[in-house]
Amino acid sequence: MADFEATPHVDSFVLGNIGLLVTNDATVGAGQLGVLRQAAVVVSDGRIAWVGPTDRVPDGSAALYVDAAGACVIPGFVDSHGHLVFGGDRSAEFAARMSGTAYAAGGIRTTVAATRAASTDDLSHHMASLVREARTSGTTTIESKSGYGLTIDDEVRSLVVASQHADAVTFLGAHVVPAEFASNPDTYVDLVRGPMLDACAPHAQWIDVFIERGAFDADQARAILVAGKARGLQPRVHANQLGPGAGVRVAVEVGAASADHVTHLTDDDIELLAGSSTVATLLPGAEFSTRSPYPDARRLVEAGVKLAIATDCNPGTSFTTSMPFCIAVGVRDMHLTPDEAVLAATRGGAAALRRSDIGHLGIGARADIVLLDAPSYVHLAYRPGVNIVRHVWKDGRRVV
Repeated sequence: MADFEATPHVDSFVLGNIGLLVTNDATVGAGQLGVLRQAAVVVSDGRIAWVGPTDRVPDGSAALYVDAAGACVIPGFVDSHGHLVFGGDRSAEFAARMSGTAYAAGGIRTTVAATRAASTDDLSHHMASLVREARTSGTTTIESKSGYGLTIDDEVRSLVVASQHADAVTFLGAHVVPAEFASNPDTYVDLVRGPMLDACAPHAQWIDVFIERGAFDADQARAILVAGKARGLQPRVHANQLGPGAGVRVAVEVGAASADHVTHLTDDDIELLAGSSTVATLLPGAEFSTRSPYPDARRLVEAGVKLAIATDCNPGTSFTTSMPFCIAVGVRDMHLTPDEAVLAATRGGAAALRRSDIGHLGIGARADIVLLDAPSYVHLAYRPGVNIVRHVWKDGRRVV
């Protein structure tokens, strides 16, 4: 039996005596979560090499045996929407909002000023701290955006920092129009889809636009996203957060991997999502932290829309790195079942990043594994606010 503390860097092992294993692979186990009981996982060179009953582990699978002691094991969480490169603090804004002041997108400009003023080292150290924090609650894959620089140099700097710590990096020069372009937003759009994009594209895989009143309209967003695609970046969209709008329509039109927030949807929006490959990414932390209405997730599920859950970690409207917290809110306030919420926070997030090697524990997947200090994944929602994550492996190496 292994001593966890003595084996932090081993990436080939057997994790056995798992009371309940969530594989997210219906070819391996039961139901949409591919559940196995009294199970084991063989990890070889950072990948899942075998999954099955504990008493049938192939001989010679690995020299190291790790005993899960009957606990639950799930795939690592895939947090497909975050804003982790920023300076400053907006706790005063949060306190004011909790006292009755409505949120407006203009609050982003406070963080823009603080981010521009921060040193690159400070931005990097802060992001590294947030990533470490996310790991402790079971997140193994993290997406992070720029969007708090809004100059060419500051956007490039943000993307370089993000690339050092995140698994997926998104250029969000079109977050809001910065103050210096407030009287001429079209000039800023030309900057974003021209020189800024040229400088930023080598440092990102994705491009995003905040399509919202007070940010960018459909025509501006479409022009930016099309330009990004021409430079090899794949689109994703902030859509329909503060009210009904064109976000979902534009996202589906340009083939975006995800439409995120999707708080205010029409029947047509839902029909578009259900008939497309675009994932609807729910961000429960944003509604929780702004006292805004929650999306009707039940309606999306019943329509056949593909769902993800992410944290939207940012300093203004969802300052959390905890996917378990977002799962609990998704179950409690968005009316997802625990199974649906866990699937959305793992395989759904992988789909939102168009990754097939994460978000599940099928054979060949990356060995991103979370051992819970609980008998069931239901405890993620059943015990809100309690960190029940005992150990985390990323690519077969223990990181928590």
